[in-house]
Amino acid sequence: MILNTEGNTTIVTQEHATPAQLVKKMEESYSKFKNDNVIVNLSSLNKLSLENIIEFLQFSNTHRKAKHSFVLVSDKTNLDQPIEEIIVVPTLEEAYDIIEMENMERDLGF
Repeated sequence: MILNTEGNTTIVTQEHATPAQLVKKMEESYSKFKNDNVIVNLSSLNKLSLENIIEFLQFSNTHRKAKHSFVLVSDKTNLDQPIEEIIVVPTLEEAYDIIEMENMERDLGF
């Protein structure tokens, strides 16, 4: 797991861990980025299944309740329907756009 912090956003990059292992590492290191927006870059995975995405759901819900954004990045998803509870986008640029929009919504009180 590689952590890169830019301003109030931390990018977590998956190296060789499975999604379940990555979630466990993130939980162990949570104090390092608990006050940041989080982007999890899963682009190195060959395919991102629904089960892989669900691994991050509880972590995402906890982080979002603390009024911070949580976005997964993968262009290799094969989902019939989008999952409303967690945000998955194909590029880092789109992840930053989502965070910017959510920051505006929080500033406006939504």
